[in-house]
Amino acid sequence: MTIFALDTNIISYILRSDEKVITRFQYESMQGNEFAMIPVVYYEVSRWLMERNAFKLQAEFEALCSEIKFLNTNKNVWQKAAELYVQTRKIGKPIGSDADLLIAAYCLINDCTLVTNNTKHFENISDLKYINWKLD
Repeated sequence: MTIFALDTNIISYILRSDEKVITRFQYESMQGNEFAMIPVVYYEVSRWLMERNAFKLQAEFEALCSEIKFLNTNKNVWQKAAELYVQTRKIGKPIGSDADLLIAAYCLINDCTLVTNNTKHFENISDLKYINWKLD
């Protein structure tokens, strides 16, 4: 069993009824795989929907969240994010945002495969498993 953690852009595709992403989500669910909601992704999507007064999409998002696990986010995730910040800066390839560092750290600590359409943001993080459902 794989636990897929969905990046903000993947949630956005689902909310915009992207057939390819929804089909893959349904397929993985039928295969017995599970899904995790990264807290910073929840925050990013929620603020975007609230700012736009997108009440219908907010309801759809909350319905989706009811099908997705919220896994442990503790000090270890924050510590791992700090380590990733230092590691990527040392090799001269820093990650562009704290949100991406927290997303990567969450996936590493919780042994999730990140589903993202922004693979370039994560390619310099060793041991991070990620996949792009838009390209598959």
